[in-house]
Amino acid sequence: MKAPRPGEVVLPFDPGARHDASVAFLGRIRTPWGPDDCPKSITRAREQGAEAWIELDPAYQPLLTGLAPGRWIMLLYWMDRARRDIGVQRPGHVDGPRGAFAIRTPARPNPVSMACVQITSLSDHRIGIDAADCFDNTPVIDIKPWQPTIDAPPGRIVD
Repeated sequence: MKAPRPGEVVLPFDPGARHDASVAFLGRIRTPWGPDDCPKSITRAREQGAEAWIELDPAYQPLLTGLAPGRWIMLLYWMDRARRDIGVQRPGHVDGPRGAFAIRTPARPNPVSMACVQITSLSDHRIGIDAADCFDNTPVIDIKPWQPTIDAPPGRIVD
């Protein structure tokens, strides 16, 4: 494992070594991205315009009932190649160190990422999405419909 960068704090344990629960991966996100060229945010991924989709395990296909192209979904995915032992980082885009819970880094005790994405196509167990900011073959944890009355902060409801 790489040595921490200046300003980073490494936890005295590896959260990945603890086994408190299990997660069923529902499928995989397919992107053209790898470690050397992956966008650092969903906004940057959208700007690049690369094709992305979810290959859902066929056993979960019935769970797609009610979804359709044009709908927005909250996609939760497991950044399986991220470090889990860095608690404080010093990202270049902010002033000073930040704890993992104060930034959207994939390096965190549980490397869960979340993006609000739009369904562009839906066919069997393949879900086209407008963008993804993760490496190819990243595991999917969950898919939830985006609901403006639930997911927008109070006073910020959008159409």
